[in-house]
Amino acid sequence: MAIPTKAGDPSQVEVFDIFSNKTGVPVSILGGLVELSYSESIMNDSIKVYATYVDLGNSINNKTVIEGLPLVGQERTLLRFTDNNDNTLELVLYVNKITPTVNRSQKSVVSLELVSKEYILNEKIRINKRFDGKISDHIETILTSEDFLKTEKPVDIEETVNNYNFIGNNKKSFYTINWLSRKSVSAEFQVLGQSAGYFFYETSEGFFFKSIDALMDQDPKLKMIYNDTPDYRGGENIPPGYDQKILNFTRGNNVKVQDKLKMGAFTNRIVLFDPFTCYYEVRNPNIEEIEPVLKLAGKEISLNECRNKEFDLDVALDNDREFSRTQYFLLDKGTIPTGDTNQQIEKSTEENFEYAQISNQSMIRYNLLYSARATITIAGNYSLHAGDMILIDYPRLETVNTRTVDERDGGLYIITDICHRVDTKGTFTQCHLSRDSFGKK
Repeated sequence: MAIPTKAGDPSQVEVFDIFSNKTGVPVSILGGLVELSYSESIMNDSIKVYATYVDLGNSINNKTVIEGLPLVGQERTLLRFTDNNDNTLELVLYVNKITPTVNRSQKSVVSLELVSKEYILNEKIRINKRFDGKISDHIETILTSEDFLKTEKPVDIEETVNNYNFIGNNKKSFYTINWLSRKSVSAEFQVLGQSAGYFFYETSEGFFFKSIDALMDQDPKLKMIYNDTPDYRGGENIPPGYDQKILNFTRGNNVKVQDKLKMGAFTNRIVLFDPFTCYYEVRNPNIEEIEPVLKLAGKEISLNECRNKEFDLDVALDNDREFSRTQYFLLDKGTIPTGDTNQQIEKSTEENFEYAQISNQSMIRYNLLYSARATITIAGNYSLHAGDMILIDYPRLETVNTRTVDERDGGLYIITDICHRVDTKGTFTQCHLSRDSFGKK
């Protein structure tokens, strides 16, 4: 069913209650609410809500909310808001920041930042134990165990194929999870030695720990089109096969050749050294070798497929292959192996973390993700979340109008950042989109 543009009309915020830390009594700020924005990102550990309200001084016993509640931070907040297609977000968040922006004798304007409970607990809970086994099991333990964040929210963790033993060293929970993300290889969507890298993020549906290739391998949740045809008739002008019309569309990409080469996005050399045996090895995988097994959203990796041969080196160093970045690693052998004393001695020569199989591959995969970018604005749609795949199309620029779609920049994109905004002017959703390749499949 096509989503009409009128879905961008002002929608309803049904509940916005702030509960006092002192008495537990709630106060509603719905009557003074000016604007509300809700955001998710695959780069953020918490969902966030930013709200602005006007306080006339009669909210609680002829006092402002800040004075009467009192509003000091960490207050539990219940929100419920629905778009014009009956998609509802119902959230329990906590006050993280209070910013009075206007203070006058007759009114004040206050901005609030709300975050998840786990986001605040993260500053107090440290990882101070040893972990053995699969990385995906470590993530579940940190999120759900009574010893750590003990979240009651749904947790969607993609299983990893590799093990990693470590000691928390009193690091924060989210820091540890994101640190482990770079060391993870998916059991289902990635091949050890060919691809690696995960994202950890939160949406209104819970916490997610997903590999980059799993995100790229999704079917599109919605299909959208951008054109110059106005949608005055409640969705009737949306072409068949599409779910929603894009109101504003901006193309972009993140391919700055020098920066990509500095980061080793295409050729990244690693030098491995074992201090116990003096073993020395140089690994120099090329993106051409791993591209066939990557789950790409587009058709091809642009710079790799269409590179200028003038910049190919005639004489390359180390294994006769060129490279643009070098990293040095000491092999991680004999580090807290599992088992009793005898078993640990037997495993002392085994690698705890396989740099040659994971480090380079993870570096390349993260660098590729933001190759192609776009920003879209649509009528408010709360069914979309960070990490979702969508398909977008727009007409090709031609001297003769053939109404064909652009085959290079159109296609599948991942929602990396999403913001739903509600104010008196309307309800709109803005998405930042990214993908690792160009061309429509």
